[in-house]
Amino acid sequence: MAISPAAAILQSVVSSGAARTHQTIVATLCLAFLAGAYIGLGGLFAVRVSGAMPPEVWGSLQKLVFGMVFPTGLLLVVLCGADLFTGNCLSLSAARFNARISWWRATRSGFLSYFGNFLGALFIAWALVKEGGILFEMTNGTMPWGSFVVKLANAKTSLDPWEAFWRGVGCNWLVCLAIYAASAAKDIFGKICALWGPTMAFAAIGFEHCIANMFFIPAAWFVGTDPRYLALADVPQIHFGLGDVVLGNLIPVTIGNFVGGFVFVAGFYCLIHWRELNALGRLQDKTASE
Repeated sequence: MAISPAAAILQSVVSSGAARTHQTIVATLCLAFLAGAYIGLGGLFAVRVSGAMPPEVWGSLQKLVFGMVFPTGLLLVVLCGADLFTGNCLSLSAARFNARISWWRATRSGFLSYFGNFLGALFIAWALVKEGGILFEMTNGTMPWGSFVVKLANAKTSLDPWEAFWRGVGCNWLVCLAIYAASAAKDIFGKICALWGPTMAFAAIGFEHCIANMFFIPAAWFVGTDPRYLALADVPQIHFGLGDVVLGNLIPVTIGNFVGGFVFVAGFYCLIHWRELNALGRLQDKTASE
């Protein structure tokens, strides 16, 4: 597997961030919708595969299985092309640090991707969970996948905001490292390997990803308020409201995700490689002018 040199990797990330800000609003929203949908599909895959593995039997293997399949969403984002807010925390920040874009362009692109991601993730929760009924299936008189996603959302929304913030930092540190590492690979197999490990790690550890939560929490709400679920005995009930979702989870997790990508990946690597990046940029400008 061939990889690019360090400065060239960063240059690729910078160029990607700059290019995103020149998309039309419609293109950005469409690509962001797809990214949110892809993350939702990865989350649904993870719930479906691990949700019927009770932790009292399987222990931490349940989390490992969840983490092993969750990266499917990020693979689709990177390989098929989509606009993911958490990845933009790296690319837009790197482009801004290197004066390729303005703060206004970076902020606008980030906001549009966040909004589009929300619509895509919510669509998967509504269409495939609520309307498709995929998590309402029964086995041995129970609804294990529905119960699992309700428990998952209850745990996410019961976090202390400070805990949620730092779990968000850890999450996007790993996600942005996955994207950064994938930028180094020159073939599709290398990109898949680079993306899989860090993304699996954050999901198995239990870190918080704001876009994934835009799927998990609505999915839990659709399940936990459905008569088919409420008719069952001894199933976990929803213990969160809108305030718990927004103030207790999405806001601190989003800020943490931003810090993880902005500071610990874009910030550090731009600081480390700024001399090489400037030299590479001058060389490219000279070549283009010739």
